[in-house]
Amino acid sequence: MDYTVEIIRSDRKSVALEITKDLRVLVRAPKSVPDAELYDVAEKNRAWIEKHLEIRRQRNEAKMAYELTDADIEVLKAKARSVIPPKVEYYAKKMGVKPKSVKITSAHSRFGSCSGDNGLCFSYILMRYPEEAIDYVVVHELAHIKHHNHGRSFYALIGKYMPDYKQREKLLREEQY
Repeated sequence: MDYTVEIIRSDRKSVALEITKDLRVLVRAPKSVPDAELYDVAEKNRAWIEKHLEIRRQRNEAKMAYELTDADIEVLKAKARSVIPPKVEYYAKKMGVKPKSVKITSAHSRFGSCSGDNGLCFSYILMRYPEEAIDYVVVHELAHIKHHNHGRSFYALIGKYMPDYKQREKLLREEQY
């Protein structure tokens, strides 16, 4: 193994593997699962781990090769301010919801968020993705106005207005440069 497995325990119910941006291999697990069993899970998934470590390494290298300039960022923010609010208005009307506010942010770790009082935030980074992906994030955040979780009802609501949401969601996992 040319990597170290890090175990993170919490009140979760299942075991999950994660490759972080800084190339760490995490095994997230319930508190009750013995270490030996978790190391076995990592060993059984060695091929998956190695494949995804390499994918992450390549993404990191590509990202370093393409950094946004301040001018690029301003262009993306301006585009977001003109593109996202009309989409929010359109889908909110369709879904019968009303957000408290719509803001464009510089978030890099998430594309959108919905606060407890239904204020929506969207990252300007979304402007680097296809329109189908942008629409999905808008519908996703609007669905949080009715369901402040990621349960079945939440995804059923998204599916009602966007039956192909799973394909759109996949677009967000593809790095855009």
